[in-house]
Amino acid sequence: MATVAGRVRSVLSRGAALAAGGRRVTRPAARLVAGKRGRGVAAGVSVLAVGVGLVLVAATGPPGHGGGGTAGRDRRPARLASRKAAPPLRVLSVSPAKGATGVDGASPVSVRFSAPLAAHSPMPALSPAVPGQWSENGPVAEFTPAVPFRPSSAVRLRVPAGQSGVRSAAGGVLASPARATFHTQGWSTLRLEQLLAQLGYLPLSWSQQGGQGGSTQVALANGAGSTGGGFMASQLAAVYSPPAGRFTWRDQGYPASLVNLWQPGQPSEILTGAVMAFEAEQGIKIDGVAGPQVWNALLRAVARNRHNPNGYTYAVASKGSPETLTIWHNGRVVERTPANTGIPGRPTVDGTFPVYSKFVVTIMQGTNPDGSHYHDIVHWVSYFNGGDAVHYFPRASYGFPQSLGCVEIQYQPAVRAYRYLTYGSLVSVQG
Repeated sequence: MATVAGRVRSVLSRGAALAAGGRRVTRPAARLVAGKRGRGVAAGVSVLAVGVGLVLVAATGPPGHGGGGTAGRDRRPARLASRKAAPPLRVLSVSPAKGATGVDGASPVSVRFSAPLAAHSPMPALSPAVPGQWSENGPVAEFTPAVPFRPSSAVRLRVPAGQSGVRSAAGGVLASPARATFHTQGWSTLRLEQLLAQLGYLPLSWSQQGGQGGSTQVALANGAGSTGGGFMASQLAAVYSPPAGRFTWRDQGYPASLVNLWQPGQPSEILTGAVMAFEAEQGIKIDGVAGPQVWNALLRAVARNRHNPNGYTYAVASKGSPETLTIWHNGRVVERTPANTGIPGRPTVDGTFPVYSKFVVTIMQGTNPDGSHYHDIVHWVSYFNGGDAVHYFPRASYGFPQSLGCVEIQYQPAVRAYRYLTYGSLVSVQG
């Protein structure tokens, strides 16, 4: 009887011949290794004939056999464990809060997420953009501005979502973008006064606590002659938190009527007039309102140490007997002259007003108390309240009510008054 190995060789030979199209192909036979108990490897071999081919399959021996029975066995688990998906990322809070107002534009902006962020995760976006840096601390992303957001502005925050958006360290992403808007606080009245005082647009000076008093010192401390990032950052930060300091009257010669108008940190006629004087020098529309355009120009003027070239002027039109116009410039009286104010039916309104328009010569027209019309040429005109102005008008005498609301003075005093009463100069009418 043929051995098992012999039968295997025979089957292999026949199969090889069939695979070669009927021709016999001689191949070296596989070496058979006897088992420990004298059996051939045939006990662990299956021979399958498929079509005209032949497959030799090595199989393991039954469990419990020696090392030969497990040779070549794949020890990996038959079923791979499924990976657990990362939970989606969520925005828990934003600071400043959505809809917040009066925000300090120099303070950080932070976003807290539901899980720590990946090391290289994209960061939220802020608009308008300012120089600064985002940092990650676990689930919190924080933006620290290098230059503060401008006052009175809306700041928009957007947290990107999806595969290209913010992601957690575990791989979770936001389902949809998160958005928030907050508003920075307005421009500081106190800081406005400090800067205008430094540049000589107020009758007071201001010195910063610690010795940085003049605009030159402040500019040098923050990058003189430059409106770059360092200077602008420090100046905008000071708008949100004005430095401590002290206002001092430049001269002691001003009357009490002007001194009593001063209210540091509060809107006042003195401040309005100073803003108008600055606007006139900068070629900005003269309205006495310190908007962004005025602030931009003011910060540039501080950086370049551009002082008020006109000095400070204050005038009082007194309705006493006789009526007079007195003008102070830089703390001293430079003009005192008889004047005519309005008649009882058309009185000059009491109060304090800044000069807002000027003409060397112009035409005034209107209706007289008797119903007739006037059309008069007037000279050296400084309007301060509606149609009321300080100007020259020829009269036989001066010092008592004769006008229709204006403050009329003689020719030469009017020429001098016109020179001193620059835009923003205050005129007080006192009954």
